[in-house]
Amino acid sequence: MGMDESKIAFITCTNSEDWYSECRLYLESLRLPAGMTAELIPVRGAASMCAGYNQGMAATEAKYKVYLHQDTLVVNKDIVQDLLDIFADKSIGAVGVIGCRSLPYSGVWWDGLRTYGRVLHACEPESVVDSHCREPEGAYQEVEAVDGLFIATQYDIRWREDIFTGWHLYDTSICKEMQRAGYKVVVPNQEKDFWCIHCPKEKPLAYEYKGYQKAFIREYGRELNPEV
Repeated sequence: MGMDESKIAFITCTNSEDWYSECRLYLESLRLPAGMTAELIPVRGAASMCAGYNQGMAATEAKYKVYLHQDTLVVNKDIVQDLLDIFADKSIGAVGVIGCRSLPYSGVWWDGLRTYGRVLHACEPESVVDSHCREPEGAYQEVEAVDGLFIATQYDIRWREDIFTGWHLYDTSICKEMQRAGYKVVVPNQEKDFWCIHCPKEKPLAYEYKGYQKAFIREYGRELNPEV
């Protein structure tokens, strides 16, 4: 399938029509640069996040794709232009909104020594937390991994549904796959304003998380060089 450089696709695995409807409202109100069109692709009944994202990837010819959670609300109305500006650097494969400069041996990005980015978290009613980490000194900062609440790409790299058959570590994996393919992963400067509101329910890490963490370390552990 040819890549349409005038199109951006927003791909979301969803199991809640209420949440996806809210997510869509924000996406449908984005300002699009002249000549650009947007496509919204919900994936329902996905076997895993990776499987769902591969399904969404195959359903569009858009060169630019944004993979986002159903509870992520994109409030930066000029985000498409901002992404195009970053992707003008063809060495950049993916953009996230929060992540870490160097992964620790645990493979868990938020355990990294230097975290970058910003997300507004609305986990409980009337409780909003501005999760504001370091800011890039320029327009963006190269990182090793970003969080899966929002990942934009300009190159199609398959999500590793052969390894990550659930809902965890798929995001850190795609970052490593981008780097294996020779592309950078970056976080934008959000000092003036944040790009996204994330509305996850507060809950402990799922039991399966540790299993996928071990799988991640088996696959990518030799490629990690943590800061000390």
